[in-house]
This record gives sequence, C-alpha cells and structure tokens, in this order.
Amino acid sequence: MNRFFVLIAILTGVLWISLSTVQGLSAQRINKLVTFGREMVTIRSGGKAHKFLVELALSKRQHAQGLMFRRRMAPDAGMLFVYRREEPTAMWMKNTFIPLDMLFIARDGTVRRIEERTVPMSEAVISSGGPVVAVLELNAGTASRLGLRPGGKVVSTSLGTLR
Repeated sequence: MNRFFVLIAILTGVLWISLSTVQGLSAQRINKLVTFGREMVTIRSGGKAHKFLVELALSKRQHAQGLMFRRRMAPDAGMLFVYRREEPTAMWMKNTFIPLDMLFIARDGTVRRIEERTVPMSEAVISSGGPVVAVLELNAGTASRLGLRPGGKVVSTSLGTLR
C-alpha cells in the first residue's frame, strides 16, 4: 500500500511540474509580445472619409508580431505597418486568427492595392504588387462595405500625409 501512495505522490509531482512549465512558457510568450502606439487615420475614397483608430507597427519587432494571436478587433480599429523605405513588401496570416483586408499604401498615402478577406492562419504570401511604404490592416469586409478602392488616400501623421 505504501508503494501505491509513493507512486501517486511521484505522479502528482510530475504533473505539477509539467503544468508549471507549460504555464511558464505561456507567460513567457505573453511577456515577449510587444505593445503598439495608436493614431487616428482617415481613408478618403469615393468622395467619403472614414476614420479608424489604428495601432502603429513601426519597429521590426512590431512588424513581425502585427495582429498575431488576437481574437477580435473593433470595427473602427486596425493596424498600420510603416516601413523605412518604399519598396515591394509581402505579408502573411500565420498565427493571425482575424480575417483581414490589407491596404498597400504608397509614400503619398495613395492606396495602391487592396487584398480583401485574407484567410486566417494561412502562410500564403500576400504581395504588395509594387513599392509601398505602409500596409493598413482592417477587419475583413471593411473595404467592400465602405467602397474602398485603389487610388483612395490614407491620411496619417505617421505617413506624413496630413494634406
């Protein structure tokens, strides 16, 4: 009978250590997540202006994390990725649970291309189709619902397009 209790005590200890390790790894992942500043941006398209409160991805670490691990986003929210140079870029949806619309933006704020309704968790490459300085991610269906089209303008302090 004593062997039985010793075995139960050992198994309980192993289980407790395993759970503590898993919780520690989850905490480590959460602690490594970066934070983002915010800014109000306006998209002018089709004679209308639409405002969004967006998070700003300005650093390489912020670019790498983006909207990964998020489960939801407010309808008037988004994330603006701003790059140092205007050049072709590509995105993907790895570890991203929210379907998105991606607006690829030139230096002057002109929307060059829109990729609508991206597939969550996909590792497919989504290309800008040419040189851009920023990408604005919005909830999937927003571009269609608001009638956003290439040629529209994104007005943003971070892009320097407040004209």
